[in-house]
Amino acid sequence: MIGVGVPGSVSAPAPAAHRPASMERDAWAVLTSVRGLGPVGLAALLERYGSGVAILAAAAAPRGVDRLAETGREARQDGLRPRRPISPTLARSIAEATGRADRILARIRALGLDVVTVEEPEYPHRLAAVELPPHVLFVRGEIGALDPARVVAVVGTRRPTFTGRRIAARIAGSIAKAGATVVSGLAAGIDGAAHEATLQAGGTTVAVIGGGHARLYPKGHERLAEQIVARGGAVISELPPDDEPTIGTFPRRNRVISGLSDATVVVEAPARSGALITASWALEQGRECFLVPGSIVDPASAGCLSFLRENGGAARIVSGLPELLDDLGLVDHEAATAIASSASAEATLVDLGGTAERIGRALVAGYATVDELVAVTGLPVATVLAALTLLEGRGLAHDAYGRYRPGGALAMTEPGRAPQVQRP
Repeated sequence: MIGVGVPGSVSAPAPAAHRPASMERDAWAVLTSVRGLGPVGLAALLERYGSGVAILAAAAAPRGVDRLAETGREARQDGLRPRRPISPTLARSIAEATGRADRILARIRALGLDVVTVEEPEYPHRLAAVELPPHVLFVRGEIGALDPARVVAVVGTRRPTFTGRRIAARIAGSIAKAGATVVSGLAAGIDGAAHEATLQAGGTTVAVIGGGHARLYPKGHERLAEQIVARGGAVISELPPDDEPTIGTFPRRNRVISGLSDATVVVEAPARSGALITASWALEQGRECFLVPGSIVDPASAGCLSFLRENGGAARIVSGLPELLDDLGLVDHEAATAIASSASAEATLVDLGGTAERIGRALVAGYATVDELVAVTGLPVATVLAALTLLEGRGLAHDAYGRYRPGGALAMTEPGRAPQVQRP
């Protein structure tokens, strides 16, 4: 067992001043794995025993379960009913976890996760400032990505409109180009579009998931999670690796998203969208909150409009991309306008996906003939022609005597700023 000798024996924990930080961190990781032990219960135990190592030592001691269950039951001078955050059942679960501490820690390490506790300097300072921050964060990727100089959350519905996805991509890409980190929830829809656009813009993004790392949801975003980590970002959770995401874990996830951020931007949200929970958390945590308005007859915008109506004195409207970047204090208005123009093309490319995206990038980079496009992408002639037909149909490419040029939103990007064309 960690910090309490070997299984079947009990040793007194070292004084806190002389205890290795890794030992205390491991103890907190073990305690966090106990199902039912939330922030209130763990806080009560830490208040009573002084450290995670001491809690595990108490759990392994004779009558440890009974003693743990006494936590918070002391009489209170104000005469109110005493708290009882640790039930006998929960106390037994803590004792059981103590007995399998080595296996719990081995599982965390096998998944390549780092653990950071709220007591450590690496813990993100914005999140530490909220009420009841997670005691432990399980991090895959760069811990430093959680505490950048500037960070903005971009969230929204899992079922966005075509326009909503494009707006989310433009906003996230612009924020990234302005030098800020983008935080979102790795969900389908707006969240995924925000992460993808940030990566395409060469920025850093952090994904906060609603379950454990071994239960990543949705499964279809596993590759996106890999890309986030590979590009210097992070995927994090306050839940232990094997915890399944549930309807109750996502509101907890949302408070972490807003807590990590200076501001939260909601792109599209129907009346009961979880993104509105993130917006509410942002206001409660004293952070800025921006919402993209939409048509009064569009269900995808109903939640944003209602939230703006009810919180008009606190929540702010997104009236335009340059205005948003200016309001966020990321860049001045002139620079914001230039970033917004290039972000429009980036959002369009992200939305195309696949072969059409690669051909679109090549057009923006200045390759104009079918032969040039075949050479730079390595794609067959038939595939290139099919992609050009698709782009022409959307007004994103124009043919003039066998030479193609970008159209529509793609024409807004200068060739010198064009994203790199990647061959297969």
